[in-house]
Amino acid sequence: MSRDLVGYGTRPPEIVWPNGARLAVNIAVNLEEGAEHQVGDGDPRSERVGEFASVVPEGVRDRGQEQFFAYGTRVGVWRFLDALGDARLPATFWMCGRAVARSPRIAAAIADAGHEAACHGWLWQPHAAYGDRAAEAADLDRTVAAIADATGRRPVGFFCRGSESDHTRSLLAERGFLYTSNAFDDDLPYWDDSGLIVLPYALDTNDARFAHPNGFVRSVELVEYVDDALAVLLDEAERGRSAVLSLGFHLRICGRPARFVAFRAILARLTALGERVWVAPRHAIVSAFAERVPRGVGTALASAGERPTRRPA
Repeated sequence: MSRDLVGYGTRPPEIVWPNGARLAVNIAVNLEEGAEHQVGDGDPRSERVGEFASVVPEGVRDRGQEQFFAYGTRVGVWRFLDALGDARLPATFWMCGRAVARSPRIAAAIADAGHEAACHGWLWQPHAAYGDRAAEAADLDRTVAAIADATGRRPVGFFCRGSESDHTRSLLAERGFLYTSNAFDDDLPYWDDSGLIVLPYALDTNDARFAHPNGFVRSVELVEYVDDALAVLLDEAERGRSAVLSLGFHLRICGRPARFVAFRAILARLTALGERVWVAPRHAIVSAFAERVPRGVGTALASAGERPTRRPA
């Protein structure tokens, strides 16, 4: 089994993002509500991870979990859109196909506000769970169709819960996707053999840690954690090291009033940083990377000790 445990090593590409900053920041919001496993929707089991771990017996409809998820689309999404609009900051919304098919007006409102609609799988589940290529391809196609029908735009980026399958990247490349974000192994994008660009995601600067037993409890903990990440990456940027910071949020988690304080505080922090950071949707970050780092420049050269050449910004 081949695994790249070296990456760019000590010689990452020197990237200056379009506004002159060396640190790009992406705000990623997950639209999963209605795509989680629910017995009431005909699935064999209901999602166990919620505000609390479900205590409903396996295979029995869990109305409490249904309602926990529904809060995200009934209330949370509008808080997010209002705050992003007030801050005039763009985001990427990871959209599950079944969620979009059930709430197309919400997906349309997100796109109409200028945010990126990206593919998050048909259901909120790992693509590694697909037993064969054909089944995965079929669900990918209907997810693309649902997003395109609701927003008027085909998604160019992909990220699923957990892990991709062995077939995911080739299926994405065949369908004209530009990037995948099922990676947690770098602070910079890199080229994949499939022709896709891999833009790694982050699970630590992510409000999902409010649902983790060793995660955040108070909103200020997420704010301080993001501040620490920004401090390190901005210090490295001053010394010439480029990076991308992904910030992940969920409508049903940070859409709640007590945690929404964290989202607003983080937006204010990004706004205050001005041109020191480039806040952009993921498709824009990927396009800027492709313009500055040609395919073939990357891990192989870095591992050999060559320094990738920075192209003009």
